[in-house]
Formats: sequence, C-alpha cells, structure tokens
Amino acid sequence: KPLLSPGSLGGLRGRAVLVLALLLAGFIKADRLTSLAEENLFSHPVVYARSTPYQRIVVTQTPANFQLYLNGNLQFNSADEYRYHEALVHPVFAVAAQAAHVLVLGGGDGLAVREILKYPSVARVTLIDIDPEMTSLAEKFPPLESLNASALADPRVTVINEDAMLWLESSRDLFDAAIIDFPDPNTYALGKLYTTRFFRLLKSRLTESAVCSIQCTSPVVARSAYWCIIRTMESAGFETRPYCISVPSFGLWGYALASPSPLNLPTQLPAAVAGKLKCLNDAMLPGLFELSSDIGPVEVEINRLDNQALVRYYEAEWERWN
Repeated sequence: KPLLSPGSLGGLRGRAVLVLALLLAGFIKADRLTSLAEENLFSHPVVYARSTPYQRIVVTQTPANFQLYLNGNLQFNSADEYRYHEALVHPVFAVAAQAAHVLVLGGGDGLAVREILKYPSVARVTLIDIDPEMTSLAEKFPPLESLNASALADPRVTVINEDAMLWLESSRDLFDAAIIDFPDPNTYALGKLYTTRFFRLLKSRLTESAVCSIQCTSPVVARSAYWCIIRTMESAGFETRPYCISVPSFGLWGYALASPSPLNLPTQLPAAVAGKLKCLNDAMLPGLFELSSDIGPVEVEINRLDNQALVRYYEAEWERWN
C-alpha cells in the first residue's frame, strides 16, 4: 500500500518545485539583495560592488573622496591613504635605498607600488595578490587607477594572482626589499599569512641584507595582536623595529621594519623622495619608532599554523573595543 495518496504526492511535488523556484530566485537576486543591504550599511553611496571567490569588494564615494572596503572592513580612504602608504614603504628605502628587486605581498590596490616606483633604483616589482578582481580594479576603475598613478601598468611591475604562501613555496626569486600589505588577520585564512611558517618562507626569498615592512594593525586597539606579529617575525629569524603613524581614517596604525640582518633605524629619507612626500620628512622619520608606553611590548604567544594565536588576539581585542 502506498504511504501517500496520488493527491498528497502531487502536493509535495508542487511545494518542492515552489521551494526550488524560491531558492533559484534568491540565488539570482542575491547580489542585488546584498547591494540593498550595503546601501544601509555604509555611510556613503556605493559606486562599485563585486563578490569574488575570495572577498566582497565595495567602493563608496563622497563628493571629494572614495573608500575601499573588503568584506565590510575599510582598507583605505583616498583622503588620507598617503599617510598609510608612505609609512609602509619609505622607511624600507631609508635603510635599503638601492633596492632593485622589490616584492609586494597583498597591496592589490597598487598604492604601495605607486610609492615604490618613486625610486629610480627599482628595476622590478613583483606584486602577489590572490584576487584578480582586486588588481583589475586597480587598473580599470578610473578613480583608483588615477590614485595609484597607473602603477600596475608600469613595465617594471609584474602582477601575479596567487595565494602568497603557495607562491613563496614555489618561487626561487630573491628580493632586496619586501612590502607586506595584507588585510588585518581577522580570519584563519588571513592569519596563516602572519605565521612562523609564512615568515620563514619569506625569509628564504630575501637577500641577506634585504629589508621589509609589514602592516601590523592598530597597536592601541589590538596591542597583543600587534606584538604577536612582531614576535612571530623575530621567532622566524628577523630582526625587527616596530613603528607607527597616525592615519585619520584608522587612528594610530602599527608597522614593523624587519631584516634577516642587523637593522639600523632609518634617520633620513633617500634623495629620490626627500622633500617630495605629502607626509614623511626627515624631521619626523626617527619619531615613528618612538612608541608610547600604552602601546609598548606585552607578552604574547608566537603565531603558528597549529595555534592561530594571532586571530584569537585580534578578535578578542577588536570585539572589546567595539
């Protein structure tokens, strides 16, 4: 005897078709629904939005400026990004002024590359960013292409869209300098890019006298996360020099210089950029490395692939602040 009558079976089929139709409609309209939600989430009008296999990219705009968000987190504001990127790039060249081969990890917006290309000594820049949509935006979205001065179109620049850790494992190139500009470590996928494993791979791709810089989140909001990144680099064989700068859109922002060799503090900008930058100058450069007591060292775990301590610090500290 059948468990369901023909009428009941037909009703179930009808409801199943309806559910499938609703799911299909939801899938088709998902991007529009996301866009509607974003219009209420962001303070300014959304002028570009795209979901990629790696992240949600959103650009908002005001009459004078525009802002880039990845997964809802502000990456830069065109009004003050120069402070962030000058601090990220130029202390490296203040120590390694003649660096010719430069590696950029992350930084798919091209803004760090813009600063690197100000040095005539630079013969080659290799940019590794996992998301082709991000690097395409840097080249084809007019406001961003203008802001980065068409940096990714420069013949000295090679763009590779690949996971940075996988690329480091397979590459055999050596570099005189490296700029690390990943998003903050708010997921385990990003946290792996701040582990001892990652930094050891990075070290293997640097010349012995190479100098690199890395953004390390806010030392005020996430003090333990900041020092976790620095101590993890040290455990991987780098000598480090922590520093920070004020960026109005973010507050006080933290970085570190690092090198496989003994590292002197920079005291003077190279002639190529001296007096030509919007923010940095010789007078303020040494002061970047003078940390106030409330952001000084704290005891932290080393960030490894098997513990992801950094993500735990980061989440707890930003949640407490918010």
